[in-house]
Amino acid sequence: MRWGMVIDKLRCVQCYSCQVSCKQAYFLPPGIFFNRVATGETGQYPMVRKHTFPLLCNHCTDAPCVNVCPTGASYQREDGIVVIDSDKCVGCKYCIMACPYQQRTSFKYKEQYPGQGFNNYEKFGMEHHPYQEGTAVKCTFCMERVDDGLAEGLTPGEDRTATPVCVNACPAKARTFGDMDDPDSKIVRLIRERNAEQLRPDFDTDPSVYYIIS
Repeated sequence: MRWGMVIDKLRCVQCYSCQVSCKQAYFLPPGIFFNRVATGETGQYPMVRKHTFPLLCNHCTDAPCVNVCPTGASYQREDGIVVIDSDKCVGCKYCIMACPYQQRTSFKYKEQYPGQGFNNYEKFGMEHHPYQEGTAVKCTFCMERVDDGLAEGLTPGEDRTATPVCVNACPAKARTFGDMDDPDSKIVRLIRERNAEQLRPDFDTDPSVYYIIS
């Protein structure tokens, strides 16, 4: 079993639902995102074309962040999900520098409205979803939802409560989550039939996130 995701760029409508839903689910402070939607433009006026690229941790098979971690805080589960143990993380930031996709960051609590203190929403998040300042953080493929769903006999990618929140939130159904080791899964069929591509395959990390670009 190896979990992965396919993102159909042709379906993406640049609504930022993936980015916002993830930020809300994990009570992330200003400046910290597990999901990002990068945008850019090519051409010259009036022939300008806008480009969108949703980004998140790629949960690489050969993850540089895991290889450089001196304490074993960054590790890969048997199902392919790359995880950070905050109790082992010493804040050295080696993993942040090693990630070729720039999808890790160092956590720090920040007020939504500087100088006014933490609001009730932020306090709720700090109580129910605490983080250790100075440790590395990133997307986890919502592993808690995946694990809880499997324990209840659900299928991640098919049952909403067992599926990453960004996949559920996408109104255009641009994201698909599933088991890449199952040849009959929807995600494997999409990769095969739509010629889905990994981001920067020249990095030789074998990402678990694929993109449909044409």
